[in-house]
Amino acid sequence: MPVVLGPNRYGKAETRVVRVVRDGAVHSIKDLNVSSALSGDMRDAHLTGDNAAVLPTDTQKNTVYAFAKKHGVDQIEDFALLLARHFVDSQPSIHHARVEIEEYFWDRIPVEKGPGRGLRDEQHSFVRSGREVRTCVVHHDRDGRTTVVSGLKDLVVLNSTGSEFTGYIQDEYTTLQPATDRVLATAVAARWRHVSEESSFGESYDEVRRCLLDAFARTHSLSLQQTLYAMGEQALNTRREICEVRLAMPNKHHFLVDLAPFGLDNPGEVFYAADRPYGLIEGTVLNDDAPAAHFAWE
Repeated sequence: MPVVLGPNRYGKAETRVVRVVRDGAVHSIKDLNVSSALSGDMRDAHLTGDNAAVLPTDTQKNTVYAFAKKHGVDQIEDFALLLARHFVDSQPSIHHARVEIEEYFWDRIPVEKGPGRGLRDEQHSFVRSGREVRTCVVHHDRDGRTTVVSGLKDLVVLNSTGSEFTGYIQDEYTTLQPATDRVLATAVAARWRHVSEESSFGESYDEVRRCLLDAFARTHSLSLQQTLYAMGEQALNTRREICEVRLAMPNKHHFLVDLAPFGLDNPGEVFYAADRPYGLIEGTVLNDDAPAAHFAWE
C-alpha cells in the first residue's frame, strides 16, 4: 500500500515575552506566552529534507520579540492577528498560520502605610494576580480567511449553596447519594468564537467574563451541565460579537466531613475538597445562525 504525507504543521511553542511600557515613572507590563504553528508547501521538507520552504522556528520566536517592540502589545487578539498575517503574507510557502497566546495578569503593589498610602507616583512594582489566564487562538490563511477565538482558563468559582444533584440513573454500582444542597465548585475553561476579526477585544473579554460569572452566581443549579448552558447562553445573548462558546468545567467535589465520631454536628460547614478523581463537564453553546467555524477550533 502506498504511503503519503498527511496534514502537518510546525512552529515555535511557548515563546515567553514580557513587554514593559515606560510612561515616565508609571510602568505597565504585558506578560505573554506565544505559540505559532505554520503549514503550507512543506512536502519536500518531510520527504527529502529540503528546507527551502521552511521558516525556522527560531525566526518565528524572534518575530514575536521584534513585533512586541515595533507594534507594542495591547489586546492579545490583535497581536496574534499581526503575527499570523505576517507569517502568511511574507512567505509564499506558508499557506496557513495559527497563533495562540496566553496572558498572565499582574497587579500594582500599593503603599500600605504612611502619608503616601495608595499608589505611588513611581509605579513600577507588581504582584502576580490570582486571576484567571486570558487566552486566544487566531488562524489566518492565504485565501484571506481569518478566525479569532478568545478565552480564559483557571477561572476558579464556588457556590456554597444553591446547587443540587438528584434524579440520576442508579444501578448496581451507584453509591452516590442524592444532594439537595451541595457546594458547587469548578475551574472554568471557556473559549468563544468571534463573528469577525473586527471586535473590540478588550471590552468583549471583560463583558463575556462578567456574563460567565453572573450566570454562575445566579443559576440555582440542578446539574453542572445546566450551569454550563446558562453561562454560555447569557454570554451569547449579551454579546452579539460572539457566536459560539465552548466550556470545560471540572466538578471540584466538596464532601461533607463526618464529625460524629468527635461528638460534633456538621450542618454543611466543614468539607473535604477532593483533588481527584473529578467529573468533567464539557459543552458547546452557539447561535443557530452562527457562521461556519472553518478551522477556528483546530
